[in-house]
Amino acid sequence: MIVIILPDVTADEALLDKARHRDREAQRLIYERYFTPIMQFIRLRVDDREQAQDIAADVFLDFFVALGGKNPPRTHLRAWLFRVARNKVYDHYGEKQKFPMTTLEEWIPGSTEENPETKIVQSWQLDRARRALSMLVAEQQEVLLLRFGQGLSLKETADLMAQSVSAVKSLQFRAVDNLRRVLDVGGAE
Repeated sequence: MIVIILPDVTADEALLDKARHRDREAQRLIYERYFTPIMQFIRLRVDDREQAQDIAADVFLDFFVALGGKNPPRTHLRAWLFRVARNKVYDHYGEKQKFPMTTLEEWIPGSTEENPETKIVQSWQLDRARRALSMLVAEQQEVLLLRFGQGLSLKETADLMAQSVSAVKSLQFRAVDNLRRVLDVGGAE
């Protein structure tokens, strides 16, 4: 299962300030802290691990170029990096691309039950949940996986999705409602 572990925001603001003043150690620490979470975030949308690593490397190239430019990120390092990552994925694959099924399988783990009858029922329920999730629009898939699959807060999800907290709440509500409808229709069959 993919789990995004995010570094502490307040410590990063001080680190970003040092990085903007050409502190190589601060720049290295930012790269070390954020490369894996950025790569995992990209991996949610990109089925190919090597392609995801290349895109993550491009995010940090943009970051280091921005640090030397006229308008470097001044606050909200995490939001800046994830927004760049999200934009790079959209540039590469388009905004409306849904999560690859292999990614959905990583986010919704299989059963660990030993009883064969229970395994069959759980497997059927998980397959049904994966199919239902795949029927949602990409943005709804993303909010559900970040909020419930990763357990991120509304604020963290809003930062990652470059939206307001109220927009994420609304998107989450619609996603859960749509998922409920899809599962109800599927259950009636």
